[in-house]
Amino acid sequence: MTAIAAHLLIFLQLLGAVAFLQPRQTPPDDFTPNPQVGWGGNKWKDTRHFRLYNAPSDSAATSALNSLEAAYTCFVRDLGWRSPGLSFLKGDDNGPFYKLNVYVTNESVTGGAPANTYTEQVYGMSFLNVLPNYVTVPAVTVHEFGHALTYAERYWIDQTVTGAWWETTANFVADTYLNSDHCKKARQELNQPEGDSLVELGKTISESYLTIVDGTRDKGNYYQAWPFLAYVLNNPDNFTGLGRDAFPGVWTKYARNSNETPLHVLQRLAAPTRIQDVVGRYWARMAFVDFGNPKAKAVFERDRAKLNYKNLDSIEGQRRFRPKRDRQPRYMGSNIIPIQATGAVAVNVTASSPFTATLVVKGKSGAVEYIPMKEGSATANAQGNELALVVVNTPDKLLNYDPFKLSPEATRGLDYTVELYAPQGARIEI
Repeated sequence: MTAIAAHLLIFLQLLGAVAFLQPRQTPPDDFTPNPQVGWGGNKWKDTRHFRLYNAPSDSAATSALNSLEAAYTCFVRDLGWRSPGLSFLKGDDNGPFYKLNVYVTNESVTGGAPANTYTEQVYGMSFLNVLPNYVTVPAVTVHEFGHALTYAERYWIDQTVTGAWWETTANFVADTYLNSDHCKKARQELNQPEGDSLVELGKTISESYLTIVDGTRDKGNYYQAWPFLAYVLNNPDNFTGLGRDAFPGVWTKYARNSNETPLHVLQRLAAPTRIQDVVGRYWARMAFVDFGNPKAKAVFERDRAKLNYKNLDSIEGQRRFRPKRDRQPRYMGSNIIPIQATGAVAVNVTASSPFTATLVVKGKSGAVEYIPMKEGSATANAQGNELALVVVNTPDKLLNYDPFKLSPEATRGLDYTVELYAPQGARIEI
């Protein structure tokens, strides 16, 4: 290379770097309507970022649009997610910016569901369809808005192993909007009420043994697995790289066209902490639903007596136990095991494959302590406290599994043995 060519190359590289450092264009206050996206129509109501077609009434349109605008404000302005007013076919964030179209339609379009999300491939935009009875229900409309946000982030599109995570993410978006402090400011700005939690503990806890996100039809948990993402966002254990740094990082740090799972991305974000340790602590916090969501915790306190904790069979009286074969924890799944005891308790867990175990102690004040079981052992004083043992299937190597087509590795249960010990006079029931 000649000296002139070398200098020219350096100049072009610097020019490119300067262009890269140019600030993004400020989005317009009012996005452009685009009736070419979706079904179009002659009856609509506009707000800054949305156009709603065929609302059953003006009051219904106003209610729906206000909740969607509040959700937009929370996730795009406050949390920094990419605007669904941008094309998912382009990496350029400078526009044009189009209003997100929402259509009040019928079951032939939604397939019998309360709502769904379609895409248009010329402009690269998503649009929402919703039945009339659900247009004012934010748990439904903001769920679909969560799909629009995921499309806008671009890099999960056509990646088959992320497929079931789209529903996990959409319910995470809806619950975060409805009741988390992350969206409190946005809700208040548009006078939107706080909503109830979407948590379904009959699945998330009673079937915690399932693969962490399982897309099995009629049996999986992919709509109910969202508390894991809420845990990552709330980051109550202060893991480096998680919290608000993790979103929208799960998309922007996704290895392009790699067809990798979101756990692989979170592993990079959390490094040097292993994602296995993150998942292990998440499940430990689910023992008492202590992941930073007071509404979900209230559901737990109300319904905990109804939950299924029958994970173990006795091997040797009330001292040694093994998990029931059909409830062995699958890939990144867990067993949550309440321990009824008085006095000091020692717990030992052994298994032939990697696992993460935690002894969880909840005091009378409500404070919860998490005791990692180093080499599978831990002790605690049960006097006046509630105890739970949490065992998680955390293999050393992450699986690149498809939740809709679970591999044998993803459904293989963790077989382990629990041994309990208490001094004479103490009582243990499990």
